Amino acid sequence: MTTPSEDLIKEPLLLKSSRECPGCKCMPHEEDGPPIKYLVLIGFIMLCNALPITILFPYLYLLVRDFNVADSESDIGYYAGFIGSSFMIGRFFTGLLWGVAADRYGRKPVMFCGIISVIIFNTLFGFSTSLWMAVVTRFCLGSLNGLFGTIQTFATEICNKKYRSLGLAVVSTAWGFGLVLGPAIGGFLAEPALKYPELFQGSLFDRYPYLLPPLCVTVFALLVLVACHFLPETLHIHAKEVANTPEIESGVISDDCEKRSIFQNKALIVSIALFCFASLHDIAFLEVFSLWALSSKSTGGLSFTSSDAGRVLTVAALVMLICQLSFFPVVTRRLGPAMVTRIASGLTLPLLVIYPFMYELTGAWLWFVILTVSTLKYIFMEATATGLAILVNVSVRQEERGTANGFSLSLLSLFKAIGPTAGGTVFAWSRKRLHAHFLPGNEFVFFFLGVWMLIVCVGTLHRSLPRSALI
Repeated sequence: MTTPSEDLIKEPLLLKSSRECPGCKCMPHEEDGPPIKYLVLIGFIMLCNALPITILFPYLYLLVRDFNVADSESDIGYYAGFIGSSFMIGRFFTGLLWGVAADRYGRKPVMFCGIISVIIFNTLFGFSTSLWMAVVTRFCLGSLNGLFGTIQTFATEICNKKYRSLGLAVVSTAWGFGLVLGPAIGGFLAEPALKYPELFQGSLFDRYPYLLPPLCVTVFALLVLVACHFLPETLHIHAKEVANTPEIESGVISDDCEKRSIFQNKALIVSIALFCFASLHDIAFLEVFSLWALSSKSTGGLSFTSSDAGRVLTVAALVMLICQLSFFPVVTRRLGPAMVTRIASGLTLPLLVIYPFMYELTGAWLWFVILTVSTLKYIFMEATATGLAILVNVSVRQEERGTANGFSLSLLSLFKAIGPTAGGTVFAWSRKRLHAHFLPGNEFVFFFLGVWMLIVCVGTLHRSLPRSALI
């Protein structure tokens, strides 16, 4: 006998195939290998989605300064927060709507709309001449972009059970790589007339010094838009014909599970809640890491330059990319997504304990320790996120995945908007208690980060989550 939570991870209701149904035409069989061509394409789409989010961070301070809205230099960070969070706030309001659209009209139309929004509003952001123009274009870029959840849905549907973890690993790897590559592009190409006067002085990029980075992303998005044409549609348009049938290819589903709303699905709600906590941790960690690494050793930092911090994150991201695509799918097939998430989040905790004491190291030992710890941290961070993404997708039926991922996207965006503010606030408050008796200075900062991962680790024990290693 199967439990309701186990029933939820069965394959979608597909009793009869239809020649007109696009989902049936591309439905993978158990004996099929990984769809490499499609995985490469969705990796590019996710990269197109991730790059605009972080490409502005290296020059955001300069951008706000040039808007001349801050009364003093200390106020620049305040206004920068409006621009930095506007993308996620926009995505929070519309994520669920894009998920519903993906379930009703198809995955490809939503992906096309998302890429087109990147092309239009990312370019307009490069032409921003005022604070509010920058805020509005970033908000529109987020609210009209439903790529993240839709791509996760597509990745689970284009792969069979054996390679589903590989599909989501590609998505999370492209996402993580884009978050690291974005700042590199932004820092290298911002203000090109000052850095490369022989090429750009007197040109359009001299008048708009922050146009080149988003314009490069726009060109890439145009190429991705063309490539997206070759993706199949995975939505089954005849799902309603069999929605009331209790039998499926691989088992029997109870009537209660048939009629239950996704908002009453305990496995889904728990998975999304843990995903939100992990996302808040991830974005807060990236915010805190830069602040901590660049702060002076007298306050427990490393006295790094921005280039030093960038090198650490780049090395960690490259190693993570290799591990995610090679080891993660195999481990997940053997252990299951809940166990992988539990192990990865649990192993993150001792790594966070090490960070506050690195200021005592110097030279080669410092670089060895921070590269090792940060690489492991990045691997576990992405493994946790990918495991939770799998749990979200296997907790619902095929015809509900778009809505479920859209709902997840909205809440994740809210927590990602809160994360940088929370991390920055805790870090600033820790500067006032460098000599406290309990968790002084940076020890409290990394303790704060560890609390969220502890919640995720313990939360994976919830009995509603699928226990099977087979996903």
